[in-house]
Amino acid sequence: MPASQKLKQKKLLAVASGGGHWVELLRLSRAWIDCEAVFVTVNQVYRADVPRYKFYSVSDATRHTRIQLVRLALRLLWIICKERPDVIISTGAAPGYVALRIGKLFGAKTVWLDSIANAEELSLSGAMAGRCADLWLTQWPHLAGEKGPYFRGAVL
Repeated sequence: MPASQKLKQKKLLAVASGGGHWVELLRLSRAWIDCEAVFVTVNQVYRADVPRYKFYSVSDATRHTRIQLVRLALRLLWIICKERPDVIISTGAAPGYVALRIGKLFGAKTVWLDSIANAEELSLSGAMAGRCADLWLTQWPHLAGEKGPYFRGAVL
């Protein structure tokens, strides 16, 4: 088949904070084995976890560190402009939420999977992401709602 007739491989931007968010994101990686995956997280050390993939690090931020949030948003804007992902997926927290919001402006499909650590209620980022995510998921059946988030199983 000529190269011009081959289907374009989807580009997926996988974004997470550190710790459990990053571990959960990595556990999902078999789901996008046929995609061109690009990883974004808050710690340069995590590059070793995804040696065959393109990798970016960003600063971590919270709603209490507004200047860091601005820096985070600008860095993610640059990454999204450069990579032009078809899909953005995140397990949380702030970097994932910001990436989903920016990605929507560029026409990316977005997926939010709230961390399994949020057993009693959705995370703040997860609750906010539900407003903009194309697919909004929780890992706890009792947190699922008719309009989302939806429960489709747990990662851990």
